[in-house]
Amino acid sequence: MSSQNFEVIVVGSGPGGYVAAIRAAQLGFKTAIIEREALGGVCLNVGCIPSKAMISASHFLHRAQHDAPEMGFEISGPIKVNMKKLLSWKDSVVAKMSGGVGQLLKGNNVTIIKGEARFKTDKEITVTSKEGTKTFSAQKFILATGSRPVEIPGFTFDEKNILSSTGALALDAVPKKLVVIGGGYIGLEISSYLAKLGAEVTVVEFNSSLLAGVVDAECSQVVSRRLKKNGITVLLNAKATQQKRTSNGIEVTIDVEGKVQTLTCDKLLVTVGRRPNSDQANLKEIGLNIDERGFIKTNSQRQTNIPHIYAIGDLVGQPMLAHKASHEGVMVAEILKGMNRVFDAKTIPAVVFTDPEIASAGMTEEEAQAKGHKNLLISKFPFGANGRAVSMMETEGFVKIIATADTHIVLGVHIVGPEASNLISEAALAIEMAARLEDLALTIHPHPTLGETMMEAAEATLGHAIHIIQKPLTKNTKSTGGVHP
Repeated sequence: MSSQNFEVIVVGSGPGGYVAAIRAAQLGFKTAIIEREALGGVCLNVGCIPSKAMISASHFLHRAQHDAPEMGFEISGPIKVNMKKLLSWKDSVVAKMSGGVGQLLKGNNVTIIKGEARFKTDKEITVTSKEGTKTFSAQKFILATGSRPVEIPGFTFDEKNILSSTGALALDAVPKKLVVIGGGYIGLEISSYLAKLGAEVTVVEFNSSLLAGVVDAECSQVVSRRLKKNGITVLLNAKATQQKRTSNGIEVTIDVEGKVQTLTCDKLLVTVGRRPNSDQANLKEIGLNIDERGFIKTNSQRQTNIPHIYAIGDLVGQPMLAHKASHEGVMVAEILKGMNRVFDAKTIPAVVFTDPEIASAGMTEEEAQAKGHKNLLISKFPFGANGRAVSMMETEGFVKIIATADTHIVLGVHIVGPEASNLISEAALAIEMAARLEDLALTIHPHPTLGETMMEAAEATLGHAIHIIQKPLTKNTKSTGGVHP
């Protein structure tokens, strides 16, 4: 069987893969992309996009139920949730985005190959589909096959009763009782929107706090309080040990600090992490170096030990974030063209779409100290002192800035509150360009906006906030309070 030849073949069409393919084609390479499922990968089809659609819908409902009456809107009777129609709307969002990826690939003359990819040699790859098996070769390969949910013993996914995030996003009815194993960002995002839609939710978390090691501890505390306010039960220092089906649903046995408890639910969601898909596509068999956690080893240009094969995204390590994969995809394509690029980002911003949102860029206080920054300036500006947040009835949370005491260089920004996801990009830019507190404080921000909180937090960290009352700051001082007119 003769093989079809390309200059670049990308395996996987997620946010890393399709971006890499488009950039490679723009640079003049004869490019193909292989995808076994839907274009856009996990993020677009069963992850980032559909989950944010459901989060937006549930937040809309919650505001109609709780904030609208206070604003003066009188809604007669309860608001009914048509879950099947909501699911259909969510699917339409996904279809629109996936279709857009297809158009972008075709518009850039990328050949789309559908099917299951498997390396025959390090220079040839077979793709199996309904039409049979075909062989393709390339001068360069970019691996972007992503990751999948981790299963734990005794809790095998069936996506009907025991759910991964994929199954949870396909529910056509709101569970009466839901138990969530894992208090990380995926578990909390799904928990939050299902609770708002009417589910009784219990989160079982192994650690002593939610989002441990993932976000700033003070930000996590704000979200923990809101979860409780929204009726979600959180069990910390807890481990799920087994589950069984009964006439009443699913019985989940958990160990909470040595004490055994039993929870009953009709749906069980397991979100304890994701694992890279490095055990697929015959990657190990062709000689790629893969570490004990399943991540493919690469250099700073995302080149593997096989020089003409590159790997990006979830395959190469934490953080497993779509925007990191996209950045790497563009970078690798440009490296293939001979451009002088390496992965040297000072920060990879991260967002948790809980209620309220958490967003971060740069170091936490503990990370800064561990890296030798002993003298720090730290302060917070509360959303309760921001006029726009007050007018939105979204006043929980704050913007927190961490900077060096001697140079005032911004090391980290942590936001919990309304539209944190939209505010963090300014912080990421500040850290990338080694901005000082004065750069943020002296930049005129429009009023009244949520963006003013970044400027005001910088002023607070410098010790001369206008719209909160501060005591004179000393090293490691933290402040909150005040009212913005």
